[in-house]
Amino acid sequence: MSNITFLNPHFFWLLLLLLPLGWYWFVNQKNEKVSLKISNLQGFKSQKTLLTQLYPLLFVARALAFTALVVALARPQTIDSSTKSKITNGVDIVLATDVSGSMLSRDLKPNRLEALKKVAAEFIKDRVDDRFGIVVYAAEAYTKAPVTSDKNLLLNQLADVKYDRIIQDGTGIGVGLATAVNRLKNSKAKSKVVILMTDGVNNSGLIDPQMAADIAKEYKIKVYTIGIGTNGLAETPVAVLPNGDLKYDKVKVEIDEVLMKTIAKKTGGKYFRATGTNRLKTIYDEINQLEKTKIDEQKFVQRTELFRPLVLLALILLIAEFISRKTLFKGFV
Repeated sequence: MSNITFLNPHFFWLLLLLLPLGWYWFVNQKNEKVSLKISNLQGFKSQKTLLTQLYPLLFVARALAFTALVVALARPQTIDSSTKSKITNGVDIVLATDVSGSMLSRDLKPNRLEALKKVAAEFIKDRVDDRFGIVVYAAEAYTKAPVTSDKNLLLNQLADVKYDRIIQDGTGIGVGLATAVNRLKNSKAKSKVVILMTDGVNNSGLIDPQMAADIAKEYKIKVYTIGIGTNGLAETPVAVLPNGDLKYDKVKVEIDEVLMKTIAKKTGGKYFRATGTNRLKTIYDEINQLEKTKIDEQKFVQRTELFRPLVLLALILLIAEFISRKTLFKGFV
């Protein structure tokens, strides 16, 4: 975008000189005119000639020339700036989300799964230069969305994540992590991250979580682990009623924090505990700060000098004023 700036704006103070110069000209302009003394003014009309009316233009021309020179000294310039950005360290991130029945617990509002989806959606929107994938798991795991930069696809697939009993209920942390690692192992990104979220204890699945963590470490994949659930008791689904609705009861929240901390430490990540929706959002904000996308930005600035036309204008005005004074207004001086 173009705009005008002045390299030496302090020269504008010189414009204040126009005030005393104008006052001096006004007071002394009568002395500059040739006078004729006569004994009687009768017969002379009190009417100014055209040249008399135009005479002040000489001072105006000088004032304009002076103003143009001052603005030229201030060095007006137009600046055209543009930037080119290049992602030098994009991040590929897979969200591995627990979709077991306990994720419908109501200690987070409206429940753990919906609170998680809302915060994760904002996280995806904020990281515009990164690619994401989504893995869901319970006792089994599958890829909901491959690693992609298509944010609309990701957000639609994330909104569709739900507890639907398609996969066997349970908490298979190992299969969830292994599936996420499988989506990232061939990634060319310089930084690869899994955000592993669960609200329980590993109780199913054919892959040991520690083994999955070792595989992640082998492929240089960093794992951030999040334990979701309040401290103490939470209103949790315990049965399905005959009409298909879920029956809730107070159940003690149990999260294998030792395992989650071990996975995070082994892979260079970090463990977080989300005991509420606000805390969950804070966790994602912290991960957002920890996993920076490096962007090289080059800025190009082109300056165009504008003082030359002003100097030319001042010169034309001064020449015109000088010629007029020596010709048309010769009798006034």
